Amino acid sequence: MPTLRAAIPLILLTALSRGSVAQSTPATQPNTAVATLRELWKTQASYVLQTAEAVPESLYSFRPVKSVRSFGELFGHIAGSQNSMCGVALGEPQRNEDEVEKSRTTKADLVAALRASNAVCERAYGQTDRVAEGKATLFGREQTRLAVLGLNATHDAEHYGNLVTYLRINGMVPPSSRPRQ
Repeated sequence: MPTLRAAIPLILLTALSRGSVAQSTPATQPNTAVATLRELWKTQASYVLQTAEAVPESLYSFRPVKSVRSFGELFGHIAGSQNSMCGVALGEPQRNEDEVEKSRTTKADLVAALRASNAVCERAYGQTDRVAEGKATLFGREQTRLAVLGLNATHDAEHYGNLVTYLRINGMVPPSSRPRQ
């Protein structure tokens, strides 16, 4: 989702400027950057989990064409990627992002894997901005933990877009298009 990727730096700059981070002392420094990314991630992660719960297990093997992941493979990929990226953002060694996708196939296992990966990310998005300024290495590239959190939120949004297409092809309404309750 190129628009979201382009928007993340602007969102962070806006959050940082509104929080007057540069003028704050470390003791009073607001945590607006991580909090902003956390809200973006929470929305996408919620939509992905709602989709995983709503799709019948009989459709977990559905893929629009042979060259793309199935519903189930997408759920496994997202869970594995979240484990990897959010773990790195917490300062842990990088995990194999394909682990879940290659080892879990049932709806129950994949929903459980998404919930578990969301728990890892909850911890990662609970960091302070100061901690998130620390260095992390993801896919051989050194960057900040904050950048890794931004990549994770963007990655979830990209794959939620895939899921929306799959849902529509199967006559289902995506969570983001359902009426608010």
